[in-house]
Amino acid sequence: MSSPRSGAPRSGASRPTGPASARAGASPRTSPRTRPTEPPLDPPRPLHTPSGIGVVDKSVMILDALEAGPASLAQLVECTGLARPTVHRLASALIHHRFLSRDVRGRYVIGSRLAELASAAGDDRLVSAAGPILLKLRDATGESSQLYRRQGDARVCVASAERPIGLRDSIPVGTQLSMKAGSAAQVLLAWEDHERLVEGLQGARFTPTVLAGVRRRGWGESLGEREPGVASVSAPVRGPSGRVIAAVSISGPIERLTRQPGRQHAEVVVQAAHQLTELVRKNPDAAEHGLGEDLGRH
Repeated sequence: MSSPRSGAPRSGASRPTGPASARAGASPRTSPRTRPTEPPLDPPRPLHTPSGIGVVDKSVMILDALEAGPASLAQLVECTGLARPTVHRLASALIHHRFLSRDVRGRYVIGSRLAELASAAGDDRLVSAAGPILLKLRDATGESSQLYRRQGDARVCVASAERPIGLRDSIPVGTQLSMKAGSAAQVLLAWEDHERLVEGLQGARFTPTVLAGVRRRGWGESLGEREPGVASVSAPVRGPSGRVIAAVSISGPIERLTRQPGRQHAEVVVQAAHQLTELVRKNPDAAEHGLGEDLGRH
C-alpha cells in the first residue's frame, strides 16, 4: 500500500482547511502586527518638487489640498499624510496670516490673503487700464478720481486723476488711508466674508446698515467720514472670480458734491468701475479701444 504522502491527491478531493492549511501554504490570515495600512483616500498628486524647506513644503501641501474645497482637520491629515499635530500647528499659523480661514462649519478654507496676492499679481494691468478711465471720470464729474486697493488694514491709492484747478481733494498715488471711513472703504469691505465684515466694522465710522445699502445699490457714498468737509462716491471693480478687487472713487468738497453725492454721480462712477471690471476680467487688450466713451453721458 502506498504512503499517504506519495502520489497526487485524488480528483475531487477537498483540500484540508484550518490552521494546518495555513502552515502548509494556503491563504494565510494576516497577523494584526503585519496587516498593511490603507493609503489615504484620494491623496493629492504632487504639484511641486519639494524645496527642501520642510515647513514651507508642508504648508504648500495644506494649501494644495484646500484647492478642491473646504476640509476638516481630519480630512487634511488624511489628504496630506502629515501628522495631525503638524497640520493643526501649520493651519493655525496660516490662519494667523490670513492664508487660511474657517467657514461657518469650522472647516478650513483658502483665506482672503491669497486672493489679495493673486489680485496684486495683476496690478500692472489694473493700473494701466485704470489711467484712461480715471481721466474720463474726472472730466465727466469735474472732481478728482481715484482707484483704491485694499492692503491689510489699509486701502492704498494705486491710481488717480486730480482736478487740475480749484479746490480739490488731492490724494497722491501710494497714499494709505483707513479702512474705517470713506466710501471706498465701504465698497472694499461690503462684500467680504462674515468674519472680516465683523472685524472691519469694529471702530468704523459706518454701520452694518450702511454696508447693506452699498451691497443693495452697488455703490457707496460718504460725507465727512474720512475728512471733514469732503464727500465721495465709490463703486466696486471685480476680478475674474467676481470678487471685489478695487474701488473706483471720486472725491471733493461737500459744497460741490452736495450732501447727496450719490444722486448726482453714482451712475457715472458705477459705469467707470464696470468698464474697468470688463477690461481686467475679459479683454485687457481693449484698453486702447473706447475707454470711457460714455462716461460723460449721464
